[in-house]
Amino acid sequence: MADNRSAAAAAVGPLLLPRKKSSSAAQYTRSASHAGDELRSFRACLRWMCIDHTDGPRSAGSWAVFFLLAVAAPAAVTLALPASAPPRPLDGQVQVSLTLAATLAFLSLCSLLRVGLRRLLCIDRLRHDSDEVRAGYTAQLNRSFRVLACFLAPCSLADAAYKVYWYWIAAPFRSPWWNAAACALETASWVYRTAVFFMICVLFRVICYLQVLRMVGFAREFGRFADVAVVLEHHRRIRDQLRRISHRYRRFIIFCLVLVTASQFSALLATTRPHARINIATAGELALCSVSLVAGLLVCLHSAAKITHKTQAITSVAAAWHADATIHAFDNDLEDPDPALPTATGYLAPANAYRVAPGEESDGYGDDDDDDTRSEDSIDESKLVPFQVNNMCFQKRQALVNYLENNRAGITVYGFVVDRTWLHALFMIEFSLVMWLLGKTVGIS
Repeated sequence: MADNRSAAAAAVGPLLLPRKKSSSAAQYTRSASHAGDELRSFRACLRWMCIDHTDGPRSAGSWAVFFLLAVAAPAAVTLALPASAPPRPLDGQVQVSLTLAATLAFLSLCSLLRVGLRRLLCIDRLRHDSDEVRAGYTAQLNRSFRVLACFLAPCSLADAAYKVYWYWIAAPFRSPWWNAAACALETASWVYRTAVFFMICVLFRVICYLQVLRMVGFAREFGRFADVAVVLEHHRRIRDQLRRISHRYRRFIIFCLVLVTASQFSALLATTRPHARINIATAGELALCSVSLVAGLLVCLHSAAKITHKTQAITSVAAAWHADATIHAFDNDLEDPDPALPTATGYLAPANAYRVAPGEESDGYGDDDDDDTRSEDSIDESKLVPFQVNNMCFQKRQALVNYLENNRAGITVYGFVVDRTWLHALFMIEFSLVMWLLGKTVGIS
């Protein structure tokens, strides 16, 4: 049975990389996935994290595991601790912050996965892109789990060490087995909630990286496009994809920003209040929680700002392309009236003004006998003088530059573009609130 599945998967082929001796993009129009494609690691990771909503029983199991590890486990351990146990004044704040973050991430993943993992990762749109973009996206898909491990492993190991230290020193239960069970249950709950939160952040990072690859390839091959209409269509396709990504993730980004801000201000208020006992036993877990939440938020904001910056930078590339084409057009008019250059309708080198379209050979001015049958209102670019052709080409390029200047694409959150200016304003607001809170607690003015 396993051999048959592997053979079938091999026959279907990968989703991203093209098969050998096949340059057609038609193979990327397939919408069905299979067990041997590049998404098998994502599917396995989601199943191991118990986030699988492909059918009713698996969805019910995912909700049961979430309720057990994200809600019931921390609440049960907190309520089971005896009154003689050393106090943990900041534990309630830590548990509430992590549970709310995991709930937000879990609900967002449930909503996003309804469209399917293939559509969520924008793989169905790769048929319009080059082989370099597909290869780069495949490498990024494989690298995404290392990124997830880089965030999850240090936080989980640090929290496990903290839990072992606390239960070893405090020993709230008389039986060491109860202490070990409570420590293991709290550690599993922490790892699960942190993994769910980091998972959606890494998914957003991977999706944004695909758009970065598209924009880099678009800018690199900008001058090679044969027509301004091709450039315009390519940019509109990327802009539409960014709008769809923004619509899917805008609620998660805004709620994550509010949640992380509220948790950090609550932690700051709790640690700077008078007579607060701050040491590794009381505030160590709070520090780990704050680092985890802030790291996930920064991953999302950095990815969104990066793709927005790359998308908006295409305007300068178009302006440079427009200036270069205009300058070379006049230089070629003066130096060589008939240069042997390839025909390009969009880049519009002046060679087009002197070249006759294939199948319409004439003496250069097109005064054949059948010219009278043509419409007087139609425009035949092969019969225009160089100035007229260059003027039309200039207007096309200028219209494209104006369009790019007035239609800046990027990741948006309810109409606000997540760029560097937005991040600077957000930082100043957060910094002002921090200074105001410190002024109320420790007297900083």
